[in-house]
Amino acid sequence: MTLIKSISGIRGTIGGKQGEGLSPIDALKYALAYGMQIKEKNNKPTVAIGRDARISGEMISNIVSGALCSIGIDVIDLGLSTTPTVEFAVKELKADGGIIITASHNPKQWNALKLLNHLGEFINDAQGKQIIEMAEKIDTLDFESVDNLGKISKNDTLIDKHIDKIIHSKWTQKEAIAKSNPKIIVDAINSTGAIAVKKLLEALRISNFEILNDDLSGDFVHNPEPLAEHLTQISDAIKSKKADIGIVVDPDVDRLCFLCEDGSMFGEEYTLVAVADYILSKEKGNTVSNMSSTRALRDITEKHGGSYQASAVGEVNVVTKMKEIQAIIGGEGNGGVIFPENHYGRDALVGIALFLSYYAEISIKMTEIKAALPHYEMSKNKIELTPSTDVDAIITSIWNRYKDTESCNTIDGLKIDFADKWVHLRKSNTEPIIRIYSEAKSKIDADGIALRFVDEIKGLM
Repeated sequence: MTLIKSISGIRGTIGGKQGEGLSPIDALKYALAYGMQIKEKNNKPTVAIGRDARISGEMISNIVSGALCSIGIDVIDLGLSTTPTVEFAVKELKADGGIIITASHNPKQWNALKLLNHLGEFINDAQGKQIIEMAEKIDTLDFESVDNLGKISKNDTLIDKHIDKIIHSKWTQKEAIAKSNPKIIVDAINSTGAIAVKKLLEALRISNFEILNDDLSGDFVHNPEPLAEHLTQISDAIKSKKADIGIVVDPDVDRLCFLCEDGSMFGEEYTLVAVADYILSKEKGNTVSNMSSTRALRDITEKHGGSYQASAVGEVNVVTKMKEIQAIIGGEGNGGVIFPENHYGRDALVGIALFLSYYAEISIKMTEIKAALPHYEMSKNKIELTPSTDVDAIITSIWNRYKDTESCNTIDGLKIDFADKWVHLRKSNTEPIIRIYSEAKSKIDADGIALRFVDEIKGLM
């Protein structure tokens, strides 16, 4: 059982004792703390709530909605939704905040509360720390009388409105996409992508598509993190049915991964790179991705005359840096595309529309698109932590070994830039692990440098 409290919310496994997993009491305390923070600015606020299809979603959503109503907050229940749709909804509905009930790429036994501000963006570090402190003192809270309880209203129109805004963007080439009408297979992991991606492809007038794992049961048929080893079903389907494109989304539809016509991975890292190549070919501008993302985005940005900068890992950090340098597109190497024209949040639906516009415009195969982009190979590894592991001490020790000979960045964990490769070591905000990401021109070199640092870390544990 695991419970992780971070600045962006609370995440844990369902079942077990309070404080050891995401129990109803833990969900209740965090919802109340978040609600009280919202009420500091507005005594009668409204909060939008949506959830993915995972098994515990309805239970956690009911707890959260009831908690907010108990302190006088009105709730707009979006029901089954996506993370980017809830982000869009907060602004569209002029709500005071939003909560997404999802554990994103984590397996079905996990769930989480993702917390949004009045702009539909993730709360910042200071707000997150305040909520953590308030949650520990919730026993002293005064609840509202029966006449002042919040009300719950339902609104299931936001996915349609979200998609309508996407397809009417000047960047979405609706006619070209409809004309190209590629054969597409989608893996919706038995979650809300089965609703949202289907609606988007229909709105783009693509008639030739099939959705795998679309029963909305939340009983994920494979590990939902979109890695090659988890995507054999769609890869086989692409090859057997001679599809042009494979599309994979995670349970809450903020991460986006493509597969090529031969069933191979286009590469989650290259979702943002390809979409940025399309946007930057139309409008010169700056880009941002996090420190664990591929150098290919920097190369593409500079090719088009723009400036690239890296941020600390985490959507809120990417968004902050994007606003700082007025980036026209950005995101994360986990397939998260952030396009400010729509909203400041990772959005697989936006990514799909922009990528299909790119695909229709250049009119070549997926494998050919991939071959034309700057080539790097990445290795993503992790080490499970024990309660006694001192991650900061381990990272400091490695920094001391390399600080005098290599370029080291400690904004977020430790990133070491070698002449022809890099490695990034950091403690995850969402799982009890140390992530070790590396990149080089060849897979052998990327794996080699990653395994070298796995061994160094294990030697210090």
